[in-house]
Amino acid sequence: MATPDVTVMGGGIFGLSVAWACLCRGARVRLIETTAIGAGSSGGLVGALAPHVPEHWNDKKQFQLDSLLMAEAWWQQVEAAGGLSAGYARSGRVQPLADAAAVALAEARAVTAAQIWAGRAVWQVVPADRFPGWAPATPTGLVIHDTLSARMHPRQAGAALAAALHVRGAEVVIGRRAGPGGAVVWATGWQGLADLSAALGRTVGGGVKGQSLTLSHDARGQPQLFVDGLHIVPHADGSVAIGSTSEHDFADPASTDAQIETLHARAIAAVPALAAAPVLDRWAGVRPRAATRAPMLGPWPGRPGHYVANGGFKIGFGVAPRAAEAMADLVLDGRDTIPPGFRVEASLR
Repeated sequence: MATPDVTVMGGGIFGLSVAWACLCRGARVRLIETTAIGAGSSGGLVGALAPHVPEHWNDKKQFQLDSLLMAEAWWQQVEAAGGLSAGYARSGRVQPLADAAAVALAEARAVTAAQIWAGRAVWQVVPADRFPGWAPATPTGLVIHDTLSARMHPRQAGAALAAALHVRGAEVVIGRRAGPGGAVVWATGWQGLADLSAALGRTVGGGVKGQSLTLSHDARGQPQLFVDGLHIVPHADGSVAIGSTSEHDFADPASTDAQIETLHARAIAAVPALAAAPVLDRWAGVRPRAATRAPMLGPWPGRPGHYVANGGFKIGFGVAPRAAEAMADLVLDGRDTIPPGFRVEASLR
């Protein structure tokens, strides 16, 4: 390839998505990944793409809403270009309601959702028996059902993006056999946050380990569940993903332990139909979390021509389409549509 217009460092969901958005704008793109596509937290199992609760609205929530609404068309374009499925579906989400106070809060949020989502999706309180054999039993007999949440198979999504980049003529380099050229976007996960912190002389983020597993249970027609902080996500391949832990102190980023068995037991308690499902896979990895807990997008302070796309943490797949387009706006056109709270400088305050 001739000297690229944009070099993206990192083959996780942010790096791949930014590379794709820039390529679609006509830029010559080189992506450099030191290990393998999805080698970090983007190679996980869960893939729950869920909105923030519709209250106390802010730029972060609006950014995520915009991304979730554009995701279906965005991923269809990726799949059409590369010929691989990303495992995306806007399948919705169910959350159990434990008592009258929870029901009242959920109904109030339904009113706000109707205003903010403007008919593009629904947040509603419905009987749990609308999802027989799947929705957890609740004391109220009621659950929240939203139609905005989606699911994504993380590994398939990474492979689909890599294939689309290859077909459309981007240069994808595994290992540092090629140097950067043009504008450089750093999307290098939790280790990249450590490098950025060292360069700036201040901690701007770090890594949070997570563990998850998948079971062989075909529930592909069901919505994902969110039960007491636990994600239970049916995928199109006939598996159900369960996750995840949040571990700030860890010795081995890639090891699984007894905590994953606790996740498994909690999932069975919520959905007894999972009790007989064999375990297909167990996974552990470290998610990049910015100090602000928001994605970190924009210029690298004091380093002209260099940019940061990092800190996706638990919402990386959900915000990736909007984040990618915002980074392409900035890097290629000089048009800044990134919320102030997402900038690197926000973590320096």
